[in-house]
Parts: sequence; structure tokens; C-alpha cells
Amino acid sequence: MKLYYSPGACSLAPHIALSEAGLSYDAVKVDLRKHVLADGTDYTTINPKGYVPLLELDDGQRLSEAAVILQYIADRKPGSLAPAAGTMERYRVMEWLNFIATELHKQFGPLWYPDTPEATRDKQRATLAKRFDHVSKTLATQPYLTGEAFGIADAYLFTILNWAGMLKVDLSPWPSLQKFLARVAARPQVHAVLVAEGLAKAEPVPA
Repeated sequence: MKLYYSPGACSLAPHIALSEAGLSYDAVKVDLRKHVLADGTDYTTINPKGYVPLLELDDGQRLSEAAVILQYIADRKPGSLAPAAGTMERYRVMEWLNFIATELHKQFGPLWYPDTPEATRDKQRATLAKRFDHVSKTLATQPYLTGEAFGIADAYLFTILNWAGMLKVDLSPWPSLQKFLARVAARPQVHAVLVAEGLAKAEPVPA
């Protein structure tokens, strides 16, 4: 498989999932400003949508949209990152994926643009605060969104919450969210992906 990604973008979630699942893949970096690959290939010829993530399967088929790619990855290693398809437990994971995609991921959108009016920024932060209230209640009672086990919804949430520091969104009112970020970042496979994307420093090699 081949994952097209951009450092720190929402493609970080499937990048983490692939690593956590122990699957074999190639990571291909995309310059989203120029929409080109390192070799100069026009990325829109690969993904007409122009954004990441995009997962290219071994048979050449391509999947887009983070929530869909995450489920595809989870199903390659049944029981590792998501419950079986068709179970109520799986629908709960899908419920979280949809919430993260629509109520967190997209709400951050306007904050990325320098020409967004400050009034709009304030409104987005207020909306995000309400959503954070909801998520924090769950994470105050358990380590991950669906219980004790890390899964694809957690990879997605971690990726989106990571944007808070870049976009001046203060998470201090939600200690459980801060602890969640630290908990996930400390996972060996997650840390390895963060290092690979240039988002964290490699651990020093013991003398």
C-alpha cells in the first residue's frame, strides 16, 4: 500500500493506524501548497480532490477520506484497531469518526487561513469549546474514546487535537484532552510516525 500524506495534516491519522497495525506501506509526501510530489508529479493527477490522505492499494485502487481509510486499515488486521464490521461496537467507533470529522476537523478549518476575520475565529473557538466539553467527559472516565483500547477514532482525535497548539486554541480548560494527547504521543508507534513526519524529535540512542 501507499499512503499519500502531508506532515501534520489529517493524513497523520491513517499514518498512525498503518504503523499501529503493523502493515507494510510506503509513505509519499505531498506538498499541499504546490500540489506536487518530491519528483515533481502533479498530485491532482493522482487525487483530483487535491488533498490528503489518499491510500493506494496494492491492486492500484485508491481510497480517499480519512474516516474511510481508517476503517479500511483497521479491517486489514481484524480486532486490532476497531471492532468487527456490523457490530454495535463498530457503529460506536463510526459514530466517533463522524463526530470528529464534522464537529472537530471541519470546525478547525477557518482557523488555518490568515485572512479569516477575528470575529469568525472567536466563533469557531467557541464552537470547538462546546465540542471539547463533550469529548472531555468521555476521556475523563477512560483512556480512549471507546474504552481501554487504542483505536482508529483515537488516532483521528489525536491528529485533530494536535492542531490546537498551532492554531492558538487553548486546551488547558480540558485536562483530560491534554492527558489524552500526551498518552497517545507516548505510544511507540505513534512517536515513530511523529518523528517520520518531522513533528517530534527521535529518542536519543542510549550510550
